Amino acid sequence: MTQIERDSMDYDVVIVGAGPAGLSAAIRLKQLDPDLSVVVLEKGSEVGAHILSGAVLDPVGLDALIPDWKERGAPLDVPVRKDNFYMLGAGGQVRIPNWPMPPLMDNHGNYIVSMGNVCRWMAEQAEALGVEIFPGMSCSELVYGENGEVAGVVAGVFGLEPDGSYGPNTEPGMELRGKYVFLGEGVRGSLSKEVIGTYSLDADACPQKYGLGMKEIWEIDPEKHREGTVTHTMGWPLGKRAGGGSFLYHLDNNQVYVGFVVHLNYRNPHLSPYHEFQRFKHHPMVAELLKGGKRIAYGARAISEGGYQSLPKTCFPGGALLGCSAGMVNVPRIKGNHNAMLSGIAAAEAAHAAIGAGRAGDELTDYDTQVREGAIGQDLKKVRNVKPMWSKWGLTASLALGGIDMWTNNLFGLSLFGTMKHGKSDAAATEPADRHQPIDYPKPDGKLSFDRLTNVSFSMTNHEESQPSHLRLKDATVPIAVNLPKFAEPAQRYCPAGVYEVVEKDGAPQFVINFQNCVHCKTCDIKDPSQNIHWTVPQGGDGPNYPNM
Repeated sequence: MTQIERDSMDYDVVIVGAGPAGLSAAIRLKQLDPDLSVVVLEKGSEVGAHILSGAVLDPVGLDALIPDWKERGAPLDVPVRKDNFYMLGAGGQVRIPNWPMPPLMDNHGNYIVSMGNVCRWMAEQAEALGVEIFPGMSCSELVYGENGEVAGVVAGVFGLEPDGSYGPNTEPGMELRGKYVFLGEGVRGSLSKEVIGTYSLDADACPQKYGLGMKEIWEIDPEKHREGTVTHTMGWPLGKRAGGGSFLYHLDNNQVYVGFVVHLNYRNPHLSPYHEFQRFKHHPMVAELLKGGKRIAYGARAISEGGYQSLPKTCFPGGALLGCSAGMVNVPRIKGNHNAMLSGIAAAEAAHAAIGAGRAGDELTDYDTQVREGAIGQDLKKVRNVKPMWSKWGLTASLALGGIDMWTNNLFGLSLFGTMKHGKSDAAATEPADRHQPIDYPKPDGKLSFDRLTNVSFSMTNHEESQPSHLRLKDATVPIAVNLPKFAEPAQRYCPAGVYEVVEKDGAPQFVINFQNCVHCKTCDIKDPSQNIHWTVPQGGDGPNYPNM
């Protein structure tokens, strides 16, 4: 690439991503020193537009960051009042009692929230402290310093030519440079992926594991609504085909969050996580709840599930990985937002101390130590074996043995199993199609279940069509020459937005990428068995526009 002339702006700290981690870091930096210059860059059209989470929020992170959040009007309005766990079969369900579960699984004291709205509120708190927040600014490149450290990012590139080159109408963006750069992009962010690879941050970690989470918001019959009720299920329809489960969260205004998670280490390339989700809603228990209601929003995103064993080194020369950029989800609790907030706080405190000592561009090793030995590491370490147990031994064994393991960790701080390792990556777990039977999914009925393109319209997704695709193939021949004959080209099925198709053209199959549909879940970057798809950012402001996710 020829040298691009760009304007440059200097800050003390540059933060990529206005999620709970990035905003917590920004707020804490300004709390510590109001004179620090802090900027947050967000690729969504507004703060919260790309935020999708369950979400039942453990307020421990918010308590540490803004202790008077209630008085300040934080949108935590629905406390959890009831916890339900069910094992589903095709025609019924069995409730799993709460009493054998370790205390960490108790949701009382937590809140059913829209994390998009929580982030919008946090952005207001940050701006009141003097943080600069720029939405609609995709960060497409890292800027490196003379010693190989990360020195900043390139943001705000618009109008690239269809082949990705710079043309006469291209806006080249700006360089935003910082003494430290925090990456809070969420799961599998493109800059975080580059940093992890460049500095081999995952050299001593297990492969990161992932799930695909899909979510709809429903307005239901007021007679069936139970505000504050949290229900989780396992079992049908996935059975032995894949790990995963569901959530039903009753928030206010007669609304329910209906969610479904599929672990991406499934072996059968014929499996479609989206269609498993749609089938789940036809279970008698769920169908009865939703009958007479209407779906008002849809979205999807990947979830980091590797936990303690898969944490990469979280600091690098010039910056730090925050929250899901590193992978801080507590899998059995289905919670990561509290750890994201705590990571932002810890990174801010480490950077503040470093800047105060006259440092810049080095490694914030105190931050990495705090992540591993502090509250985040303790939270993840207690549940570290649940996910590998599930992967190795299946649902039933992992329920029993995982429960015992969490109890011994909770009571004695030790595990009878030590620290189990994760196996191969989710991409490598995919087996050839001829080892598995195709799955015949029922057609959506348009009342409880919906086709992908119809649902994508409820994510308010939009991409300017003249830009180059942000879904890039390393080798354009692989989908048809390799993935189609060997894996029945699973991109057609693992994508929850109908981005990828194989169509016939002139008597031959052709791979089509409908990037306009992309909801930025990044499943393709994770699950493609040939690791041939690279997800990167489109131009700023494009993608989903989630209202209350």
